[in-house]
Amino acid sequence: MTRLNGKTALVTGGSRGVGAAVVRRLASEGATVAFTYTSSPEKAEGVVADVAAAGGRAVAYRVDQADAGEASSLPGRVIEDLGRLDILVHNAAVYVTGTVEDPDPDTEALTRQLAVNMVGVAATTRAAVPALSDGGRIVAISSVVATHTMAAGGSDYAASKGALEAYARGWARDLGPRGITSNIVQLGAINTDMNPETTEGAQAMARTFPLGRYGQPHEVAGVVAFLAGEDSSFVTGATIRVDGGLLA
Repeated sequence: MTRLNGKTALVTGGSRGVGAAVVRRLASEGATVAFTYTSSPEKAEGVVADVAAAGGRAVAYRVDQADAGEASSLPGRVIEDLGRLDILVHNAAVYVTGTVEDPDPDTEALTRQLAVNMVGVAATTRAAVPALSDGGRIVAISSVVATHTMAAGGSDYAASKGALEAYARGWARDLGPRGITSNIVQLGAINTDMNPETTEGAQAMARTFPLGRYGQPHEVAGVVAFLAGEDSSFVTGATIRVDGGLLA
């Protein structure tokens, strides 16, 4: 498929898991893809090599999204190197657990979580919008915990994802006059190195899902590709769940 020919995409957190699958999928559909990583240069180089081997082009940028200055400078670097920006996919995130009654919370980690999952997202978007082409696409990768409390200990992460979703819906209103869409992909249990499907607990959980299994990164990437293309031109401010029926 080449429905994204001539488009340039920026995917934050694209060196592994869901992000890497999104990079590969968008590139396979013809887009030139810039993506960020923080601490996995070998994996980032592997994604670039995979895309090149398949006949596409990807460029990796080392960016700490918790640093608002780095996040703000990123779109300009992409424009300078690749000439345009049409698609922005917010995937980079960190996950820190802990209940509100924890007597000794890791406040530094919690602050970083908010910086990556919310503040950095807003900084990147604000910097990208002036250069984002009319008719462009914004896709925010979120989680079912943004709207449904699944277990104790995740309220801070859930709050960060809830804020991300509020931003994405607001951007749909802000940018609609330019034909730019902004949508949310809300994930359930997806098989990644951070959340493997192979553990005993994961397998037991999967049996409770209507589809009886974890999702795979390429299944998320397919939904992102749809939202990045022309077939979704009248879809904005929407939340699409990729959760195997978890919240059915």
